[in-house]
Amino acid sequence: MPQSQSLQNNSRPPLLLQLKGSHPELKDILEASGNWAKKMKDRDPGFFDRIATSQSPNYLYIGCCDARVDPTVLMNVGYGDLFIHRNVGNLVTGSDLNTMSPHIIVCGHYDCGAVRGAHTQMDHGIIENWLRNIRDVARLHNTELAKIPGKEDRHRRLVELNVTEQAFNILKTGSVQRLRKQSYKETGVALPRVHAIVFDPASGALKKLEVNWKEETKEFDSIYNLYPEM
Repeated sequence: MPQSQSLQNNSRPPLLLQLKGSHPELKDILEASGNWAKKMKDRDPGFFDRIATSQSPNYLYIGCCDARVDPTVLMNVGYGDLFIHRNVGNLVTGSDLNTMSPHIIVCGHYDCGAVRGAHTQMDHGIIENWLRNIRDVARLHNTELAKIPGKEDRHRRLVELNVTEQAFNILKTGSVQRLRKQSYKETGVALPRVHAIVFDPASGALKKLEVNWKEETKEFDSIYNLYPEM
C-alpha cells in the first residue's frame, strides 16, 4: 500500500497533532525549497554555479541542535560560509574534528535543554550518552557552581563553562595542536583559532567568552601537550 494512502486510511487525531500542520509527504517543504531556488537564481544567476564547484569556509561551527539556534542566521554569514557540526549540548569529541578551518567556533546557548537536563538528578534515557559529558563539566566546576545562589544564574554559568570545556577539548586534540604549532612557527599566528561563544535566544545577543587559552592550558601542559618538542 502506498505510504500516502496508508496515512490517509490511518489519519487519526494523534497523527495530525504530531504532524503539527506539516504535510505528510513534505509537499510544503519541497514547494518552499523550489520557491527559494527560484528566488536565488533571480537574485544571483551564478549562485548555484558557484556552490556546485567547491567549498572552503573560514569557519567550522560546532553547536547545539536546538531548533532556535540557526548558525548562519545568528552569525549573519552567507550560504556556504560555515562547516556545521551539531549535536546535543554542543559537545566536542575527537571524532568530531573531521574537517578544519582557520576558525573553530564552539557555540552554546542559554536555556539549553541539555544543560538543564544534566543539572537534574534523573535518568533521561538514551540522551544520557550526551548529558554525561555535561555532568562531568558540572563536576569539574562544582565548587564555583555551588556558590551561585540562583538556579537560573547557575544554569547560565554552566552553559558558559560547558562551551569553554568543549573548546578546550579541541585544543587537546593532536591534529589541532600540530597545525597550531606549525602555523605559529611559519607565520607567528597559531591556526586554527579556537573560539567559545554563547547565544541568548531571548535577546538575540551573541557573546564571545573571554578565555586566555594559554593560561587555561598551562596547568595541564604536561598531560595534554602532545608536541612539547615543537
